[in-house]
Amino acid sequence: MTKTAQSVWNNCLSFIKDNIQDQAYKTWFEPIQSVELNDNALSIQVPSKFFYEWLEEHYVKLLKVALTKELGPSAKLLYKIKMENTYGNKLPFTEQIPSYNRTAVKPQEVDVPIVNKNPELKNPFIIPGIRNLKIESQLNANYSFDNFLEGDSNRLARSAGMAVANKPGGTSFNPLLIFGGVGLGKTHLAHAIGVEIKDKYPEKTVLYISAEIFTQQYIDSVKKNTRNDFIHFYQLIDVLIIDDVQFLSGKSGTQDVFFHIFNHLHQNGKQVILTSDKAPVDMQDIEQRLLSRFKWGLSAELHQPDYETRISILKNILFRDGVEMPDEIIEYVAKNIKSNVRELEGAIISLIAQSSFNKREVTIDLAKQVVEKFVKNVKREISIDYIQKTVSDYFQLDVETLQSKTRKRHVVQARQLAMFFAKKFTKASLANIGSQIGDRDHATVLHACKTVDNLVATDKQFKKFVEDINKKLSL
Repeated sequence: MTKTAQSVWNNCLSFIKDNIQDQAYKTWFEPIQSVELNDNALSIQVPSKFFYEWLEEHYVKLLKVALTKELGPSAKLLYKIKMENTYGNKLPFTEQIPSYNRTAVKPQEVDVPIVNKNPELKNPFIIPGIRNLKIESQLNANYSFDNFLEGDSNRLARSAGMAVANKPGGTSFNPLLIFGGVGLGKTHLAHAIGVEIKDKYPEKTVLYISAEIFTQQYIDSVKKNTRNDFIHFYQLIDVLIIDDVQFLSGKSGTQDVFFHIFNHLHQNGKQVILTSDKAPVDMQDIEQRLLSRFKWGLSAELHQPDYETRISILKNILFRDGVEMPDEIIEYVAKNIKSNVRELEGAIISLIAQSSFNKREVTIDLAKQVVEKFVKNVKREISIDYIQKTVSDYFQLDVETLQSKTRKRHVVQARQLAMFFAKKFTKASLANIGSQIGDRDHATVLHACKTVDNLVATDKQFKKFVEDINKKLSL
């Protein structure tokens, strides 16, 4: 007998009725209508968004069990919400929202060896029992690989993350260092790897921690004379995820303790995942022995998303929120918000909010208004080419002379200033800056930045050069 949407839903209702009180069943399940069955995805129609939210919050597990019994483990549930006349349209319209059914990541229990020197081992997050530590992973279950869309800008990092999630500690990507500018998805990807590992290997202890909190915990352990407990706790972790590792810069004590923790984990086949806004070669005030370990595995860079990826991200956000929008509006937003994923998401959410709160239909004019206001609040991206042109014009040179091999003092200073401002105003790596400004290496750029800092402190005329050019670039 061929299954239909109605027959599948009727069977689900029979199961649900046996497992909840009559009043709850009448209130929350009788008003639901089955709509269609497409492969293993059942669409049901609910009266309102509040109705959908209540079902997802209180009955999603029951729905999942019922649907799995009928359609197997790959069953999916889609809600169709019949919305009343909102924008003066004659007919009601329908929103479609997928069921997420992702529960929070469960705490992990770790048995501590009885022979431990200090039986009262401290967990930096909570005060635990003596022999059994309940460790919260600190992972956000909403950050998954499913909603981290793949594109040319992130393919290497995402693929490496999947490989690590499938075999933590068992690949050559250890440590896995994910780096890139603000809002490109580093934290999302780090959480997604941790969430995937917990799904595949529930017995593994996974811990996500920002470098700032790690540092604060270390400082507290020194004050309380529990430094060894701090180290022993982190040595129990199977998968350690440190976010924004560049914040360890200049903190020699924290770097030292992390060095010992890293060595222990790596030697025992545990997985280390790091995120940073800089490549290892560009990190300053990090000990060389630690930097060399960051380079042991794979350093994968996240770039700004290309146009096609931005379109996919916007469509995914709209699907997730159950909102339909014309293609021309999606394309307009994607063309005008280029800097990063966070700003792209912010712009489309602002557009959805403007539309729903002010009861305005989503038009290209509304999109232009929202994007225009949003773009004005986003710091203008300055390119290395623009910086070279600005510096060359200031010193009355052409860009070719600036990039040339000449050692004339005024040209060398102009070149150093271009490198200094490229480092200040762009997210480019030192190696990238050097290659664009006369095909120099990253060491030359680093030397140029230090020279500019020194001259600003000792030479009043040079300081004026820096201030003048800074004003031009900040306009």
